[in-house]
Amino acid sequence: MTKVHNIPARLAALKTTPTAELKSKWSELFDSDPPPFNRRYLETRLAYRIQELAYGGLKPDTVRRLERIGEELDGGDRRKSRLRADLTPIVGTRLIRDWQGTEHVVTVTSDGFDWQGRPYKSLSAIARAITGTRWNGWVFFGLKSRRANSGSRMTARAQRPTT
Repeated sequence: MTKVHNIPARLAALKTTPTAELKSKWSELFDSDPPPFNRRYLETRLAYRIQELAYGGLKPDTVRRLERIGEELDGGDRRKSRLRADLTPIVGTRLIRDWQGTEHVVTVTSDGFDWQGRPYKSLSAIARAITGTRWNGWVFFGLKSRRANSGSRMTARAQRPTT
C-alpha cells in the first residue's frame, strides 16, 4: 500500500478515474469481483477501503456496537437492514400530490406516513386509497421516476420540514 501522505490525492483521483479502472481497483482492494452498482457507490466504497487499509479499520468493539445498534433498529430483519436509509424522506417531510384536481398531503412520520389523519406503513397503500388502483407509492408521489416510455404526466412535490 502507498504511504499515508498520498491518501488524499488517491481519494481525489477517484472522481476522475474511468469506471472500468474503478472496477479493476475494486478487484485489487477487495479481492472480489466488483458489484453491479453505480459509479458513486464504487467511489465511496473504494475511498473507504483505501483509508481503511492505510489507517486501519474499525475496532472490534465498535463493530460489535454498530451491529447491536443495527439489531435494535431492524429487529434482526435482514430485509430491513438492506433498505437504503438515504432513500426514505426525513421525518416531517410533506409529500404533496395533485390527483384529479384534489391536493393530497402525506406527512412522513417516524414509523411510516400520515394521510388524512390516518397512519399508513406504505406510500403504495395511500396511493391505492387515493386512486382506487394499484400504484407504486414511490412513483405516485414522485420519489422514484417512471420508465421513460410512460406517457402519463403527474404533479407531485415534497416539502422539507421546517426547523
